[in-house]
Amino acid sequence: MTQSAFLRLNVIARVLPALAIIACLIIPAIADGQETSPDVDAGVSIPEVQRINEEIRKVWTDYEISPSTRATDGEWCRRVYLDVIGRVPSVEELKEFRSSSDEDKRQKLVNKLLYDEEFTELYANNWTTLWTNVLIGRSGGSERNSLTNRSGLQKYMRDSLARNKPYDKIAYELVTATGSNTPGMEEFNGAVNFLTMKLAENATQATAETSKIFLGLQVQCTQCHNHPFNEWKQQKFWEMNAFFRQTRALRRFTPGTRDVSGAELVNEDFAGEGISPDPDEADIYYELRNGLTKVAYPVFVDGTDIPKSGYLQDVIRRTELGKLIVESEYLSKMAVNRLWAHFLGYGFTKPIDDMGPHNAATHPELLDYLAKQLVAKSYNLKDVISWIVLSEPYALSSRTNSTNVKADDPLLGEPPKFSRFYLRQMRAEELYESLLVATQAHKTRGSYEEQEKIKSQWLDQFVTAFGNDDGGEATTFNGTIPQALMMFNGDLVKKATSTEEGGFLHTIANSTLSNPQKINYMFQAALSRNPTKSEVTIANKLLIARKGDTVAALQDIWWAVLNSNEFIINH
Repeated sequence: MTQSAFLRLNVIARVLPALAIIACLIIPAIADGQETSPDVDAGVSIPEVQRINEEIRKVWTDYEISPSTRATDGEWCRRVYLDVIGRVPSVEELKEFRSSSDEDKRQKLVNKLLYDEEFTELYANNWTTLWTNVLIGRSGGSERNSLTNRSGLQKYMRDSLARNKPYDKIAYELVTATGSNTPGMEEFNGAVNFLTMKLAENATQATAETSKIFLGLQVQCTQCHNHPFNEWKQQKFWEMNAFFRQTRALRRFTPGTRDVSGAELVNEDFAGEGISPDPDEADIYYELRNGLTKVAYPVFVDGTDIPKSGYLQDVIRRTELGKLIVESEYLSKMAVNRLWAHFLGYGFTKPIDDMGPHNAATHPELLDYLAKQLVAKSYNLKDVISWIVLSEPYALSSRTNSTNVKADDPLLGEPPKFSRFYLRQMRAEELYESLLVATQAHKTRGSYEEQEKIKSQWLDQFVTAFGNDDGGEATTFNGTIPQALMMFNGDLVKKATSTEEGGFLHTIANSTLSNPQKINYMFQAALSRNPTKSEVTIANKLLIARKGDTVAALQDIWWAVLNSNEFIINH
């Protein structure tokens, strides 16, 4: 070990307790002199926001719960940037918001994030990631010779979201799409990637995933038997399944090899599965648990049937399915439930994609109302987003009080009452983007494709997707010790805490800011707040321990802040 390395370890050893305090911080109390919760009720003039507040308050009254105090401007600003565009605000963005004296500044910020051209790409990229993970999972398209082209689906979603395409149209296109799945191929249509890998084994996965994602109906268990706890019967599964039997995914190969270069989703005449196939009545058969077989034709979940013909000239079954989904009350309810869960941490049902009489919503009237308003607003998802983030429950602090600390804790099995903001860990993608913004590395990024490639390589260190018992997907990104060590020692954090010329720390260290101002800047960059008095004291002790080496002291402080619980938590 070199002398310099030894000295560095010695210094760190002396200040390790201080660093540990910083690194373990999580939602500290507001320091003296820092901002307090605003009195302004942003969005109260919006009828949908008013209705949200009224319905949520009813539950508080019923349970005799007092809501937590309001979040500070800094806390609210940080969470809305994270939830809407997938990263923390820059120091400049934070200062602009906090310094504003406008009574409607929260509403103005929301409109800016949703509709200003400078944020269009960020919004589209963030929600493309979210929707892609919902539609094909984190690992979809990563397998060799996969019939799913992840970049193709991402292109479709990014283009759709950037144009703010109505959600019902997106759902219809995903369910009914035909064409090639890979950018550059003839008749490219990225939307086909939702189904290309779901058509094997008589499209059972296509049936289950379409029902779950767009209708909030978990039907996968009824493939083999009637569901013991809800109204779904085996017959209904296979009636839904019949809509997909005209659809095939055709492999396309690289010339001269057996490597799949892409896939093409096509509709073809379906003759049925009868002993004497008759396309005029293209039936399918399924087996009961007692060994008997039954026949099924395409019938929607609400009982609406379509012609039994398997001829495309008579009826394109998947097209009819798309129409029925769009016209169904389930589509808007599922969309609202998914968005509510994204912003508030929990949906109106648990799981969010299992809705029905067997799984009653916590706030049924509110869910019904918002679903109807989404339809009335022509399925503009941005409207729902603005209603939620301007509502009272979203504006609450994550700090509990004596009335809601146990009575409103979903981790204890209590149904969520949204009397406080529920802490949740950043998604891996949010952590990556936030690290880039906090260190200002985002200012020198390349094309979207280049960004995604680098991000994917980094995410592979943290996230391994695997199937769960419900046929869904879980990941290993859960804040475990190995992942913490990866954060501590990973290349991205090493780069973020580098003192190389032109880097974040080098720029701050050599700026005209005073040492207290430099420390303030780092806390604002990562945590969207100023340091508390105790944190300032710790930082000063570190500066003393470093014997005037400001750069090294700032590096240690910055490392500790980035590796704190508070940084990786959306609060």
